[in-house]
Amino acid sequence: MKYVRLGQSGLTVSRLCLGTMNMGTPRWKPWIFDEAQSEPIVRHALEAGVNFIDLADFYSAGVGEEVVGRILGRLARREEIVVTTKVGYDMGSYRNAGGHSRKHLLDGIDASLRRLAMDYVDIYMLHYFDTATPVEETMAALDDIVRSGKARYIGVSTMYTWQLAKIMQACEQHGWHKPINMQLQFNLAYREEEREMMPYCADQGLGVSVFSPLARGLLTSDASSTRNQTDFFTSQMYGDSASRDIAASAARVAKLRGVSAAQVAQAWVLQREGVASMLVGADSPGQFDSALAALDTRLDAEELHELDRNYTPCDVINDYTAGRRIAREARSPQGQFIQQLEDAA
Repeated sequence: MKYVRLGQSGLTVSRLCLGTMNMGTPRWKPWIFDEAQSEPIVRHALEAGVNFIDLADFYSAGVGEEVVGRILGRLARREEIVVTTKVGYDMGSYRNAGGHSRKHLLDGIDASLRRLAMDYVDIYMLHYFDTATPVEETMAALDDIVRSGKARYIGVSTMYTWQLAKIMQACEQHGWHKPINMQLQFNLAYREEEREMMPYCADQGLGVSVFSPLARGLLTSDASSTRNQTDFFTSQMYGDSASRDIAASAARVAKLRGVSAAQVAQAWVLQREGVASMLVGADSPGQFDSALAALDTRLDAEELHELDRNYTPCDVINDYTAGRRIAREARSPQGQFIQQLEDAA
């Protein structure tokens, strides 16, 4: 395993972060694993040297935190792991069940700690940017949570760069703890965060952790998987021809290398400048091993062109732009991939 300091903080995390959205209860979504199915995956990740574990209160409506918390309690020493959880999406049908108000944040951290059976989380993260709550209210509450000892650091996820700038400005003005981590969606089929968000994070000292490196399963070239058959977000975010062409390019590079398309897609993410850690939501220990192999997979210039050539700009993917994708056209292949395409025609 390789390790990196997260942004300008003193916190060291593994370059692979165990994503746990697929752990909890299948009553929430059909592709979710229960506790017995999840434990071998967590154990394998820990044995491989992973010390970074990502959760959210929203996963399996809280059951995810309960399940992963019990597994970690059996398998790991608390001081040796970095546990992050996210807050914001509705946890019930009552008023103030979600969002980033002071009330919900203080209720949320206590509820997460109860479910996790932990005294603190290492990073407490905003799941998105709450446009209905003043930034000052949110960040003051998070600062109090850190000062109370219930979280060691704070983080953010999935927003526009200008929204993160508002957060950083408020923290600077009031002397509050600043976020140390930005968790964002980033993969071969979605690269918009390279334009402003990732350079801004580098400038401001935030580490970047990446989720969905396989584009919600699209880049595995396995359209028949339970996730791809039942997760409508996959089609909504990656249902255009450009995304399918990108997946085909990943498969071509993988075929010539003799490895899986997943390994190629993950290697591309890990090779991008500014990426500190990559989330891995594996369905088995074997799937996790492709990410381990990707750590040492270096893609050459010709392979990178094949992987990059189909990408064109698209709408930012966040809570405010769902369903509004722009048409995209591919560039022509080069080198050995020209012949491969001609042979396949």
